[in-house]
Amino acid sequence: MTQFVVETRALTRRFGTITAVRDLTLQIVTGEVFGLLGPNGSGKTTTIRMLCGLIAPTSGTAAVAGIEVTESPDRIKERIGYMSQRFGLYEDLTVAENMDFYGGIYGLTGRAGTDRTAEVVAFLGIGGRLGQLAGQLSGGWKQRLALGCALLHQPPVLFLDEPTAGVDPAARRNFWQAIHDLAHGGTTVLVTTHYMDEAERCDRLAMMSLGHLIALGSPSEVAAQVGGKTLEDAFIILQERDEGRSN
Repeated sequence: MTQFVVETRALTRRFGTITAVRDLTLQIVTGEVFGLLGPNGSGKTTTIRMLCGLIAPTSGTAAVAGIEVTESPDRIKERIGYMSQRFGLYEDLTVAENMDFYGGIYGLTGRAGTDRTAEVVAFLGIGGRLGQLAGQLSGGWKQRLALGCALLHQPPVLFLDEPTAGVDPAARRNFWQAIHDLAHGGTTVLVTTHYMDEAERCDRLAMMSLGHLIALGSPSEVAAQVGGKTLEDAFIILQERDEGRSN
């Protein structure tokens, strides 16, 4: 029987009279690069925050890495890596100091911590930046550092919320190569993005609109389900439809 690393069942989140996510049911397997796609206000970030244990669902259930989100949100945080679109590291610390700090949070100390940090540094190619202040890094290097800190404790599931916003195309390409390398090693990656070329690199996509799941499958399948020849067509169709409904 297939074991799902991420599974939601009728997951719903309301903020007052607004339903940000409604009856979302998803199943994601080990090593899958799974994308959440949709216009602003479609519910992508709210979904990510619920799965990370940052906000509680209003109703429905979700399990991540074998842990029920509604029952043990604090334990979820031990089993995931999370990277948001906002650079959340300490800009007045060096790259090495940021990694040491986050390693300490995850309990990586002594030889084990040193060895694991060295593995991540080598994997992301940031060895030449260890002495540089994080605040002086370009967007692409900040992105690599943030990913490195999210990976230190070897989480089985990685959540990336628009991680390449504002990053140049070359850095985005390198970032996605790292993502697929992680997936090939068994890490499950759930990512939100507004870039259609990035969405095309996902194994499967869930397209959302005003809190609803409206299409699910491979990039080409999702485009066809929405009524577009390409994902870009589908995205524009949704955006125009959502804007029309909100006016």
